[in-house]
Amino acid sequence: MKKILLLFILINSVSFGQKKLDKLLNQFNKNNVPYISVDSLASTKTTTVLLDAREQKEYKVSHLKNATCVGFDDFNIHKTLEKLPENKNAKIVVYCSLGIRSEIIAHQLIKEGYTNVYNLYGGIFEWKNNNFKVIDTLGNTTENVHAFNKEWGKWLTKGQKVYE
Repeated sequence: MKKILLLFILINSVSFGQKKLDKLLNQFNKNNVPYISVDSLASTKTTTVLLDAREQKEYKVSHLKNATCVGFDDFNIHKTLEKLPENKNAKIVVYCSLGIRSEIIAHQLIKEGYTNVYNLYGGIFEWKNNNFKVIDTLGNTTENVHAFNKEWGKWLTKGQKVYE
């Protein structure tokens, strides 16, 4: 009976957390880029271009394996296009901390004619919260994740928060 109760509490807390994240993302995003869940991305077998829309200092702490940092504050669409496949149907997933900055960057790619662009729901925080690995600049697995600031850092529930 205790196991069933614990399972019920766990499922409800995950659902409640996701509803809160939905509310946050709906507050800031225009929903003009489709989301991809961390589970879907993790199970993808096809080649996927990963773009990190966080700043270099965040990327250096940790990032998803094979991701390219394109930044946000100084994002340059022309430099980014040079890094992308010429095939406008290539699968591209853009992420940031939670999925707010990445939507803006992903939408610019869509405006450039890319047709298979996604925003990672919950960003690197959701990725780490679901026990997926992140790596440092040396390619080593790390528990560190740049938490952006104290307000946004509350969304990162696993790993080690870094604010520098």
